[in-house]
Amino acid sequence: MTSKTFNDFKLKPYLLKAVKAINFHEPTAVQEKVIPDILAGKSVVGQSATGSGKTHAFLLPIFSRLDPTVQEVQAVITTPSRELAYQIYNAAKQLNQYADQPLTIHNYVGGTDKQHQIAQLERKQPQLVIGTPGRVLDLIKSQHLDVHTATMFVVDEADMTLDMGFLEQVDQIAGRFPENLQMMVFSATIPEKLRPFLKKYMANPVIEEIPTATVINPNVENWLLSTKGHDRNQLIYQLLTMGEPYLALVFANTKERAEELTRYLTEQGLKVALIHGGLEPRKRKRTMRQIRNLDYQYVVATDLAARGIDIDGVSLVINDDLPTDLEYFVHRVGRTGRNQLTGTAITLYEPAEDELIAKLEDRGISFVPKELKNGRLVTTHDRNRRKKFRHRQDELDPSMKGYVKKTKRKVKPGYKKRIKRAIKDDEQQKRRLELRHKIRKAKRQRQRQHRRERAGR
Repeated sequence: MTSKTFNDFKLKPYLLKAVKAINFHEPTAVQEKVIPDILAGKSVVGQSATGSGKTHAFLLPIFSRLDPTVQEVQAVITTPSRELAYQIYNAAKQLNQYADQPLTIHNYVGGTDKQHQIAQLERKQPQLVIGTPGRVLDLIKSQHLDVHTATMFVVDEADMTLDMGFLEQVDQIAGRFPENLQMMVFSATIPEKLRPFLKKYMANPVIEEIPTATVINPNVENWLLSTKGHDRNQLIYQLLTMGEPYLALVFANTKERAEELTRYLTEQGLKVALIHGGLEPRKRKRTMRQIRNLDYQYVVATDLAARGIDIDGVSLVINDDLPTDLEYFVHRVGRTGRNQLTGTAITLYEPAEDELIAKLEDRGISFVPKELKNGRLVTTHDRNRRKKFRHRQDELDPSMKGYVKKTKRKVKPGYKKRIKRAIKDDEQQKRRLELRHKIRKAKRQRQRQHRRERAGR
């Protein structure tokens, strides 16, 4: 448990009231590390897992440093998705409610009324800007948004910004600020391709890497379920309806699969919300509002939602398939078990995907193997028993071990040849078995691809 409290940070008094109102009892590890540095005006690189409290780690000290009497842009926050921008904007408005002298906060994202934003800017410049890189840069280039007065710049979810191709826009925005800029970069990971950008704008940043005790939140039960012998759509329907989840989130790898699964679940009588990057912005915003209002109990989404959407009360996450980029696995599962609540994550996999599961296990992710029996999920055998079995097979048979021991003794040359031939035959047999296993695995993958192609017609 952390030894610090929010009172120790010397934040403005109204922020302590705001923190209490949103039920923040004690700072998270990332908040404890970076809030004092940001308050001291230092540039910071904060590397921390999703759901670790990064948003308030920079919002609280920024609010404490903003001057409400100066009506000009003082801080800019960029984030790669509209949903994240709305999330930060809502958190900022929540803090602003308690300010003695409320700040002017504007949110600029694509798909919104640009002319209305320009008209607003012509009347008054905001003190805090939150938005996506494209729209923020657009307003700067058109000379409507004046950021040369800003002294604080936050790049949130920097690795996601890089992945989505927005780093060049962020680079152009950063180039418009004065030299005495305090830059704060937050990211779950710091990829090598991000380092030149950091070096360009940050001379001697404070680098805070916040380790996590466990990769998956201990409040989350992380289950693994084989799809062998099951229709995947029907299995997901069973998993969603066998309990009474407060809010269930199903992740699909592609928008086509998300749409197919949504159609199937809707046909079974469930009221399902669909979220993916191909949705028209207004529809996506309206759907998100309905989800937060609990108009839906079931949500099907692509990985846009894994890091771009913060939905309160998710009690169940189902991975329809393993994500193409395994980094997203933690972000998916991290949607549940938040704010000291418990949650369950169920990952569906085919036996041919053993290697992908093993890669996740190598990253420190533990699974509890489950199977569906009589309409109930029960704990089954250790998934690694195959690995252990193969390891035993890789060892020489007891008879071979005996032969090898005898080679160390002084025996007749003909006997040594028989030993070598027996060992060679044993190795060939193993290679044949391994080849047969690979052929079967490839066949299963082709059958799976064929089923998907048929389903997409």
